[in-house]
Amino acid sequence: MTVHKHPSRSRARGERLEARITADQKSLIEHAAALQGRTVTDFVLTSVQEAARRAIEEHQRLDLSVRDSRAFVDALVNPKPVNDRLRDTVRRYRQAIGI
Repeated sequence: MTVHKHPSRSRARGERLEARITADQKSLIEHAAALQGRTVTDFVLTSVQEAARRAIEEHQRLDLSVRDSRAFVDALVNPKPVNDRLRDTVRRYRQAIGI
């Protein structure tokens, strides 16, 4: 797959993306686009954008999950000392629920 920049073309058209595909792949894509009443270009671009967004979101969730897991383990291994604010919060909680 190659990306070509055409500086002489209008900015509205943007950049060009090319890919070699088999006849079967092309037929499948054309059929799917026709079923949705869209052009092949619109179908392909929309599909690729959605896949790219999903990949990015999945990576961000995984990265956050790893970071959260590390923070959780760190909090278990190295707990913060109990301070007056926490003691006061626990006292008010116990009063509120009648313990």
